[in-house]
Amino acid sequence: MLQLRITSPAELTEQVVAALDGDPAVSQLAVLAGASRLPPGDLVLADVAREAANDIVDRLDRLGVPECGTIHLEPVTTWVSRAGYDAERHTPGSSADAVVWADVTQRAYEESELNWTYLAFMTLATLLASVAIVVDSQVLVIGAMVLGPEFVAIAALGLAAVRRRGSLFGRATRTLVVGFAVAIAVATVAALVGRWLGWVHASDVTGERPGTDFIYSPDRWSFVVALIAAAAGVLSLTSAKVGGLSGVFISVTTVPAAGNVALGVAFGATDEVVGSVLQLVVNVAGMVLAGWATLALQQVVWRRMSHHRARRLARAALR
Repeated sequence: MLQLRITSPAELTEQVVAALDGDPAVSQLAVLAGASRLPPGDLVLADVAREAANDIVDRLDRLGVPECGTIHLEPVTTWVSRAGYDAERHTPGSSADAVVWADVTQRAYEESELNWTYLAFMTLATLLASVAIVVDSQVLVIGAMVLGPEFVAIAALGLAAVRRRGSLFGRATRTLVVGFAVAIAVATVAALVGRWLGWVHASDVTGERPGTDFIYSPDRWSFVVALIAAAAGVLSLTSAKVGGLSGVFISVTTVPAAGNVALGVAFGATDEVVGSVLQLVVNVAGMVLAGWATLALQQVVWRRMSHHRARRLARAALR
């Protein structure tokens, strides 16, 4: 269940109410006339089955509400309502499966923004990955994977392709490129300092590393894992039931590959650099492809759900 909080100019309120009233997915509707000071107008509150959120938001968008007012969508974590139960029961689909595109798109824009927090997490994760490689520790590699913030930006590329958002694609691409470049540069300087201090030796980078040699040795399974992990990650981002992201973070070799690139550059290990760059490209490409395919499939499924719901509403209106 979602709650819609709509700020509407007084001249649009009647149309907004008409767009909500009578829809079986709406279980509660209230209008507070003149309650909004900025922007001036009325406040409309509605409880809506999550499965119908896209249809209703599209309806409000066509009325021009976002241009002169606001639409807030908030999940209702706990509710006790017979009307709410009936609304969800009569709306096609499952609440847990429903993709609310407005929510997913906003999260993609917010979490793919290039800011100091993103760069800090990316740099710290890459530094941790570099240490993991030097000491050949799989535990630290996993820690670096979990710490890395790059997954949502990668998923945003697939979302941008599916929803045709050129600005989102450019934003996510810039964030990924700059983020990896800054993180690798800082890790390279740190590796050079470690080399100068005698803490890190060439053998630590080019010698036998049974625990972390997968980082610079991409194969077909690297691509397969990236596909599976990204599909699971996108489902976690779009579903009402979030819980699989940690598994995704420790499945893809992006940040560890960046850490190995930094060490390879610092010690002139060309094979390490080439292998790690290839590993990074394979993983990112696989995740973008899987993210696009998963979101495209979800879009097709929920468009059909919307058409099915529209036909049911049309038949109900004729009775």
